[in-house]
Amino acid sequence: MSSAASANAGTQKQYFDNLAQGRFLIQHCADCARHVFYPREICPHCGSDALTWIAPAGRATVYSCTTVARKPEAGGDYNVSLVDLEEGVRMMSSVVGMPPDQVRIGMAVRAVIGERDGAPAVLFEEVAR
Repeated sequence: MSSAASANAGTQKQYFDNLAQGRFLIQHCADCARHVFYPREICPHCGSDALTWIAPAGRATVYSCTTVARKPEAGGDYNVSLVDLEEGVRMMSSVVGMPPDQVRIGMAVRAVIGERDGAPAVLFEEVAR
């Protein structure tokens, strides 16, 4: 593994370790003041390595969504959404707590830490506007 790949694996490990401890964190660049997600060693906006971890507000909007159909014995249908955090980053996740086919583009959601496939994950729940 290259040193860059090894460093990035460490950054991703930090992200997942924090998630396992109940903390959802994204990165913020001290040089260009932009937020970064998925975790990286170098800011994709300006190339700086001045990235720090911050707790996002958790407020977001569904950018795109789809329902993945599965047989009930395989766990049933579920939602996959692209969600835009207030901080300006987009992440792939799921909106939970409602039927998957009721998730809509533009829906206001908030981040919650839940579980996906036995591991901690950032999920989203609908919020009233």
